[in-house]
Amino acid sequence: MAFKKESAQSHIRAFLGEGTEFEGLLSFDGTVRIDGKFKGEINTDDCLIIGETGYIEAEIKAGHLIVMGTFNGNVTAAKKVEIVSTGKLMGNIISPALIVLEGGVIEGNIHMKGVADQLAKKEKVVNLQEVKPAQAAQAAGGKNASSPNIRAN
Repeated sequence: MAFKKESAQSHIRAFLGEGTEFEGLLSFDGTVRIDGKFKGEINTDDCLIIGETGYIEAEIKAGHLIVMGTFNGNVTAAKKVEIVSTGKLMGNIISPALIVLEGGVIEGNIHMKGVADQLAKKEKVVNLQEVKPAQAAQAAGGKNASSPNIRAN
């Protein structure tokens, strides 16, 4: 399992339990778990856990987001987003890492921030030119080529 309950619960600094409702701006350090309802904006460099009974409508900027309940909105995560089997995320995700367990739901766009940049640096642009069979035969010493060859310039 991608998320260990006992380790996260032992480090939770704040908890909004089931039946609570909060609206506004929430900024915090450490790990916060929301099992109630929240509407607004959430900012943290640390971890936000949306519990199984949690319902969030927000714009979230977090280091790490774990979704076990329902989240409507957009998230930008510096480290990763995890959606467990009971989690539903309706909105856009920007994160370098994404973990979705079987049963987890995403409805929205995903941008793997940082990943595309790393891949672009690793890839070399290669110009490919198709060689016609007649040219290939000449290059091969007059042998017949049944399929076109491709070579890099």
